[in-house]
Amino acid sequence: MARQPHVIVIPHAAQGHVAPLMKLSLQIAAHGVKVTFVNTEFIHEKVMASLPAKVEEEKRLISLVSIPDGLEPEDDRQDFVKLTESILRVMPGNLRNLIENIKRSDVDEQIVCVIADMAAGWALEVANEMGIKRVAVLLSGPASMALALHVPQLIDAGIIDTDGTLIKDESIILSEDIPAWRSSDFSWSCSDPVMQKVLFVYVSTALKTFKFADQLLCNTFYELDSSVMKLIPKAIPIGPFLASNHIEAFAGNFCPEDSTCLSWLDKQPAGSVVYVALGSTTILNPQQVDELALGLELTGIPFLWVISSNLTNGSTAKFPEGFIDRVADLGKIVEWAPQEKVLAHPSVACFVSHCGWNSTLEGLTMGKPFLCWPYFADQFHNRSYICDVWKIGLAVDKDENGIITRNEMSTKIKTLISSDGIKANALQLKEVARKSVNEGGSSFKNFTSFIELIWH
Repeated sequence: MARQPHVIVIPHAAQGHVAPLMKLSLQIAAHGVKVTFVNTEFIHEKVMASLPAKVEEEKRLISLVSIPDGLEPEDDRQDFVKLTESILRVMPGNLRNLIENIKRSDVDEQIVCVIADMAAGWALEVANEMGIKRVAVLLSGPASMALALHVPQLIDAGIIDTDGTLIKDESIILSEDIPAWRSSDFSWSCSDPVMQKVLFVYVSTALKTFKFADQLLCNTFYELDSSVMKLIPKAIPIGPFLASNHIEAFAGNFCPEDSTCLSWLDKQPAGSVVYVALGSTTILNPQQVDELALGLELTGIPFLWVISSNLTNGSTAKFPEGFIDRVADLGKIVEWAPQEKVLAHPSVACFVSHCGWNSTLEGLTMGKPFLCWPYFADQFHNRSYICDVWKIGLAVDKDENGIITRNEMSTKIKTLISSDGIKANALQLKEVARKSVNEGGSSFKNFTSFIELIWH
């Protein structure tokens, strides 16, 4: 019998990165591979505190370990620049020590592969120096990776400058099957020039990571992104990554899931509920929270609204006067929801989403129409796919003050729910997604080949 292979998995320190990589890790572990999942100490504590009570089986499947990120406990980890600098300074050395300690504790222990998030490319450099096989995982929309790979040519051609700003006011087209990028659709576009520079540095880091990777696993499926896959060498689509495929208790959250929303959904009629979840990074100002709340009330349609403390920039959400009393029988508000289960629930009619890639794939796999409310990074381009290519959703538009008004919300939700065409497209895409991960499907085959590679 071949010795059990051991892989190290390293996500970037953010909710939208830890959760999908945890799902992938469970899938790998289910095939008899030993998995050590490495978070920063700060993130590790959050994950451990949010673990469901019934997680014993999973603990046996995966070792959850941590290494320091170099910041003090009281430091602000929302300071993207400071956190990034600290991670790059201390984590490569910490990872090397961890791998050496694992080898020392058991001479026969063979770490066969380091699997790292594209946004944690430093881990692949460490693996490269230690002579270990390297696999990168792309967790954003693959089109954003295709664009990143074209950045050197775009700079040479004088289309963008070295900070990623568009020089000529024209859209960028990579292929006729891929939506064009306007200047506001780049994954690094940002109204804050300092932040844009930092995000654009991530793009050049991605290019470096790409060179170090032997393979690039993508959270997508071939049928969804075949034209993009042609533009990304080494890309292997093995998605969608779903917890529901594997294990009931899933351990990738920073915040405990509020499962009372599932029993609440059980009491609602089929196809009647608007599910609102704008991700873990979106921040709304108080006026926008008010308009969103009043827009949901205005529809008169039952709603389930996820409001994390991030949405209101760390403070407790304040609602319009009397709102909570007025919607007591209409809506439910939770801090964090078991999103896959919610989206799979027959009561849910549509998904008001920030169009992060995980949420996009989860909604699409559950056959739900989208109302698109992108916030940053690849979310704007994902919206183009949802609305213009797959035709499974609508977008909200801001008014002249940059606000999405209550009337805009209410009108779009009603239009979306009553569109048979969008519903039909969503159900059709759901079937294709399901087929890809089922036995014999494109992602199933790719993933099986990947596991064989780890074992041999």
